[in-house]
Amino acid sequence: MTAFLIAAALLVVAVIALLLPPLLRTPRFSGSTDQSEANLAIFRDQLAELERERREGSLAEADFAQAKSELQRRLLEEVPTLAAPATADGGRHQTALALLVLIPLAAAAGYALLGEPRALDPLQRQARIAPAQIEAMLNSLVDKLQKNPDDHPGWVMLARSYKVLERFPEAAKAYERAAPLVDQDPALLADYADVLAQTQG
Repeated sequence: MTAFLIAAALLVVAVIALLLPPLLRTPRFSGSTDQSEANLAIFRDQLAELERERREGSLAEADFAQAKSELQRRLLEEVPTLAAPATADGGRHQTALALLVLIPLAAAAGYALLGEPRALDPLQRQARIAPAQIEAMLNSLVDKLQKNPDDHPGWVMLARSYKVLERFPEAAKAYERAAPLVDQDPALLADYADVLAQTQG
């Protein structure tokens, strides 16, 4: 179960790693920024020219106010262009943050709805095999070994099965039938000794 959770977490991290960099990368607005700065410079020059004409008396106060108002209106039309990069950048960061939270939640919710968490639990998998099924498998193995008594690996398998079921006398007999293999394997000898000890209490 731990391996599955680690693999799932790595997949989620990989998806986030693919999606977030483009959203977190700061976009370049060099062209529009340069144009806006040029427009601001023009506005300052025109405003300075209007003020100079007013001081010299070649422009009436009313005309000056009207011309200045027109310049300000044109400047305000440039404001959305200047604010757009910051707004877009904030939106991209909000989207990245939302994905960072929503992707793991969506993955967990999807598995909770569609997955089978109990399938990851070894005890649950073992619980699905009824005792009658286990007995039937053992009997089938015994039948095969009676037809082929020289199948030493088969006797070892039967002995280990009996040991797991704590049927130690039967496990000892199975190990005896696998003696040629047991005598050559220290691990099997240790298992056989353990079964004999359990048999004798």
